[in-house]
Amino acid sequence: MPRTTMPSKKLARYKELLEAKEQELSRGFRTRNQIALPKTPEFEEEAQLALEQDLAVQDRNLAAALLRQIWTALDRIDDGTYGSCLSCGVEIQPRRLEAVPWASYCTRCQEALDLKQAGITAQQREFAEAEPSREERAA
Repeated sequence: MPRTTMPSKKLARYKELLEAKEQELSRGFRTRNQIALPKTPEFEEEAQLALEQDLAVQDRNLAAALLRQIWTALDRIDDGTYGSCLSCGVEIQPRRLEAVPWASYCTRCQEALDLKQAGITAQQREFAEAEPSREERAA
């Protein structure tokens, strides 16, 4: 993996952003009250509480995944590879890092990864983008 050529001031700024987000997410893990499911006499109320519990678990899982990405980014700052795409090695654009400081991939590689995870091939995407929408066909 290529070593970063990013100025130390910028690295310090990204590290600050990452640590702030890490603290924000960590505070949410200190309580488990959102996940506890109290017993209620009403079925509808219990169903609503179960739904809220499921949403809280999903939120926690997303936060945990984001925390892992943040820790990886902080490790990459420490080892000097922060800001380089893990896939192609190109420098990740500063605008992307400002918006998503835990980004491990450049925009092009992230889009390809997202499509792959969604099970969409590049050909399917091109076909979908080229095909007119219902509104366009109706006009």
